[in-house]
Amino acid sequence: MRLFECGTLVPGCAWHTRADEDAEVVRRAVEHMRTAHGETVIRENMIDNIKARIVSEPVQQRAVS
Repeated sequence: MRLFECGTLVPGCAWHTRADEDAEVVRRAVEHMRTAHGETVIRENMIDNIKARIVSEPVQQRAVS
């Protein structure tokens, strides 16, 4: 699972998204930038900044009982 946390790009923003594919994460992040942060033009460097901040979400260990 891939994870993007908006606060890594826009300080103070708690929004985040997860998806299996980076392309879907980027699509959701771009929509968020438009609706939540008022970005009307999404430049290539914004896409690059989003992609650079997408990480693999750590697999949570399940307790064995």
